[in-house]
Amino acid sequence: MSIKKYIPNFITLLNLFCGSIAVIFAVHNNFVATALFVFLGVFFDFFDGFFARKFNVQGALGVQLDSLADMVTSGLVPGIVMFKLISTSINATEIDTLDDWTTNSTWSFNISLLALIGLFITLASCYRLAKFNIDEDQQTYFKGLPTPANALLVLSLPLIIEFQNSSFATNLILNQWFLITFTLVSCYLLNSKVKLFALKFTDYSFANNKFRYVLIISTALLLAIFHFTAIPLIILLYIILSLIKK
Repeated sequence: MSIKKYIPNFITLLNLFCGSIAVIFAVHNNFVATALFVFLGVFFDFFDGFFARKFNVQGALGVQLDSLADMVTSGLVPGIVMFKLISTSINATEIDTLDDWTTNSTWSFNISLLALIGLFITLASCYRLAKFNIDEDQQTYFKGLPTPANALLVLSLPLIIEFQNSSFATNLILNQWFLITFTLVSCYLLNSKVKLFALKFTDYSFANNKFRYVLIISTALLLAIFHFTAIPLIILLYIILSLIKK
């Protein structure tokens, strides 16, 4: 049996592996490392489908495996990150502590219920992935924002705080009402009925891919100019171009 059959699923598992590492870093508030492993996971998520099509080995197992991996990398991780950001914005201590490692030990929790709204992103991502698996129409387009794009959108927030050195951006992002609104908008975008074009190329002609080329070139320019602040702008441009294309 050809080894080519297993390459796409192996790449999908690399996505899951990166997502699992990202969870560990997110729990420990290391958002830079979290973002790095989410980026790697999204990279593998793109290429598992690429090789499945190239080797003509698409199958039901690969579809399910891909969604399960995305649930961790692009669903659980951004939910945890948003939970942490909201907790920080309201000065809540969300770390649980173990007094003594014995059978009589008790867990002491101090978790803000408001911060749990951040986990709505995880719920919305799960719902979106489940719908995608049973929707046979989403072959050449996406219905709602794909979970990897949404994960990058959420991860851009701590990266902007870390690297942009802007007090205005930091104060805005760490405003609890901004974060809650951002979370609700994110959940809506994931499960909206807006049709967004897929980035898969069936050929490389400009006539058939002009919107894809505009997005790719614009992405490069925006990242060069605005760095991590460009990520929300890129997602917005993606939505606008899809509406124009429609």
